[in-house]
Amino acid sequence: MESLVKNNKLENFYKDKTVLLTGATGFKGSWMAIWLYEMGANVIDYSLAPLTDEDHFILLNLENKITHIQGDILDLNKLTDVFNKYNPEIVFHLAAQALVQFSYDNPKHTFDTNVAGSVNVLEAIRASGSVRSFVYVTSDKAYKNKEWTWGYRENDELGGHDPYSASKAAAEIVFSSYNDSFFSKNPDIGVGTVRAGNVIGGGDWALDRIIPDCIRSLRSNMPIVIRNPHATRPWQHVLEPLSGYLLLGMRLYQDPDTYSGAWNFGPNIQSIKTVKELSEKVISVFGKGQLDLQYDKNSNHEASILHLNCDKSNTKLSWYPTWGFDATIERTVNWYIGHLNGGNPIDLTMLDINEFLKEKK
Repeated sequence: MESLVKNNKLENFYKDKTVLLTGATGFKGSWMAIWLYEMGANVIDYSLAPLTDEDHFILLNLENKITHIQGDILDLNKLTDVFNKYNPEIVFHLAAQALVQFSYDNPKHTFDTNVAGSVNVLEAIRASGSVRSFVYVTSDKAYKNKEWTWGYRENDELGGHDPYSASKAAAEIVFSSYNDSFFSKNPDIGVGTVRAGNVIGGGDWALDRIIPDCIRSLRSNMPIVIRNPHATRPWQHVLEPLSGYLLLGMRLYQDPDTYSGAWNFGPNIQSIKTVKELSEKVISVFGKGQLDLQYDKNSNHEASILHLNCDKSNTKLSWYPTWGFDATIERTVNWYIGHLNGGNPIDLTMLDINEFLKEKK
């Protein structure tokens, strides 16, 4: 198959540009890194070491494709040295502690990473003379969730019940302060904060995430344990928000006055499904499996309903979701099936990217 990563407006823009990415060893970051690499960008990654040999970053052999610097965003001196050495033009900040349940057990670590670490990235950019475009990734959980049926807009109230959600809301407030105090006064840099839904896709092996939990259970011939089956989530393939981040990164570089600010990149309302519905679809595509529904009234609080209003991204960026719920689950589960059957993870990943771009045209 001819690569559609080439010969498109994003490839024409990112080719030969120096792009610094935090968190490429994470799930979203690894997909972003391979996409940027395939477009011909000079990718600099600053992130922690991968957790396992099965991490997407390892499977894609990214350490030998991009410049990978192992480091913690809490280390401001090392982070600043990386900026000074490589002089990035574009920065995507994805490094984070991204798990809700983990945040209950490790609240300080969560706030340190997601707030203080983000401050360090902002400080490194503020001191840099090279950065022209900066995309700051937070979460849909940054909104104060009122458990209502309407999608949250970019100007809605921020807040969070659990430590993870609160840390993302706090990171948004920090971003707003830096933008108002520093970046808005610099005509040569565009900065945007981005919020997406629940992203899924091949290569994710994190604990306490529904797709990895499903796949681990299925390959072990064990029932899939669901602790909150009726909670709804805005499910989207990881390529959906990443396509928005890449588009925004380009626009911020080209026209910072018009595009700086907050942006939502969530799925269509038809992709808002319960955890039980998602798990049943996973079993259907995988071809076997069963559910073990558990209702623990003493479990930590998690949002029961949350989704984004993306009218701003639709109208001002002409960004729209590409894959619906069924296609998202099918692409995701088929990636894992291919991997478990000995398929090449790079080929599986590039197949998804190329199919996504073909359908997005």
